[in-house]
Amino acid sequence: MFMGEYNHTIDAKGRLIIPAKFRELLGEEFVLTKGLDGCLNIYSYNEWHAFEEKLAKLPLTDKNARTFKRFFVAGAAACELDKQGRILVPQTLREFAGLAKDVVLTGCLDKIEVWSKEKWSENCDYDNMEDVTQAMQEMGIVI
Repeated sequence: MFMGEYNHTIDAKGRLIIPAKFRELLGEEFVLTKGLDGCLNIYSYNEWHAFEEKLAKLPLTDKNARTFKRFFVAGAAACELDKQGRILVPQTLREFAGLAKDVVLTGCLDKIEVWSKEKWSENCDYDNMEDVTQAMQEMGIVI
């Protein structure tokens, strides 16, 4: 599983270094797509296929299901590492996530999240962890 937080930069051509610890788990090829909260997600091919199977089971008659599916699949890009351990992040995905220079890559168990440093800081407001913990307990997550 992916864990940890790494600070990197994305260059003017949109190339981003993937941390060595993450490269070991990702393999040669993987998928980059939009994520929730304004980040990007990187999935290994195995995790992506499992996610695709869940998406394929969503009912076509449900508008929210169609929207959800489009959100993740339409912008998805197959990626492979270059010799320096970098990927090329497509322009549309860079714009979606606001990636300009400083980037934070975080392990999130089954995927990697790619954040602009600014959005990462905004989303790391842990002042309400008591409320979040209560909501998790209601979902059956007990610490």
